[in-house]
Formats: sequence, C-alpha cells, structure tokens
Amino acid sequence: MIAVRSFLYVALFYLWTAMVAVLATPVLLGPARWTLAMFHFWGRGVVGLLRICDIRVEVRGRQHIPTGPALVAPKHQCMLDVFAQFTWLPASVFVMKKELNWIPWFGWYAAKVGTIDIDRSGHATALKNMVRRAKVLFQKDRQVVIFPEGTRGEPGVRGDYKPGIAALYRELDVPVIPVATNSGVHWPAHGFIRRPGVIVFEYLEPIPPGLKRAEFMRTLEERIETASEKLLAL
Repeated sequence: MIAVRSFLYVALFYLWTAMVAVLATPVLLGPARWTLAMFHFWGRGVVGLLRICDIRVEVRGRQHIPTGPALVAPKHQCMLDVFAQFTWLPASVFVMKKELNWIPWFGWYAAKVGTIDIDRSGHATALKNMVRRAKVLFQKDRQVVIFPEGTRGEPGVRGDYKPGIAALYRELDVPVIPVATNSGVHWPAHGFIRRPGVIVFEYLEPIPPGLKRAEFMRTLEERIETASEKLLAL
C-alpha cells in the first residue's frame, strides 16, 4: 500500500509541477515578487499532496522565521528541504550550482528571483560572487538559503559542513537561522517511496553575527544536528 501511495504521489507531484511551471510562465514578465508568490503556491501544493502518503508536515519555531535579510542554513536530507523554504520563507533565494540553470522553466524562474548560482570549481572567485550577490539581495530584504553540508545526507548521519557558509557569515554580518529536519526518514534521498509519519522543519534560534569562525561552525553544526536527531523518531 505504501508503494502504491508513493507512486501516486510522485505522479501527481510531477503533474502539479509541470502544470504550475507552464501555466505560470507569464509571471516572468512581471516583478520578482510574482515569481516568489508562484513558488509559495507551488510549494504548498507539493506539501499538501503528501497527505496521500499519510505524511503530515509540521513547522516549528515559526517565531524564528526571518522576515528581513538573513542567512538560512537548513539540514539537507531530500529535495523537500528545498521546497519547504520556498513555502515558508517570505522571500527566499538559494545558493545553487550553476548547472541547474539549464533546466527549462526552473532555471528561468531561478534567474528571475535572483538565485545565486556558483561554479564549484571557482573557489575564491565563486565566494566573492556569492558575497556580492547576497549583499544586493539583502538590500531587498531577501533570505539567502545555503545548505551548509552542500549535498543531501542520510538521517542520523552528521554531514561534512562546508566552509562556504562561514565565509558568508563573516562577510555579510547578518544572523544565521539554522533549520533542523527529519525529512529524509519519510522522503528518502533516492527512490520513490514516501513513508508515513510526521515531517518536521524546525527553525532554530538565530546565531547572531560576530562569532569567530570556529565558534560559529561549531555552534551551527551542534544546533542543527542535535535538533535533527531529536526528530528522527517521528
């Protein structure tokens, strides 16, 4: 039964995504806020359809969801972690690898909202570009989302936290909001099975600007991993 429900969800997910992507194309002619509104609408549909799989999505720590410029650092276990930020952050923009810009519609919408695309082989140049683009976006009260682990990991496994977020934290002088989750328990990184239960996205207390690099990285990892481990049983 789980397999049947999962297959139905995946089919409806792609149908919903294709329908919204194509029908919303005219928003590309308007301001970025139109595309952000489309992302909110699409994301809520993605989350709502999970009821088919007997999965409920819960958001905790709403008082910590930023409304102005901030760095948001979510735990990354599956693609739902991306969709969730589209859904609940008021004006999110992602740091993502530049290869994703070639995906039809997705790349167009990403460019419209100002997504920060990076060349992972660029190192220092890529970092300077991230900082420059983020400063411009912060002037527009945007929330820059960067996955500190860089890639998806398994639930219960501590990831390898990359230095990119530390550099952004140092250069941008804004708070960082860690986000814990157990999403990978119910939406595995690979395959189509969606397991019943409760997926939680927990926005944690912001880390204020000004910490030393080592202290910041230690605090970020400890908050995300400790909170995420507590969610594994749901």
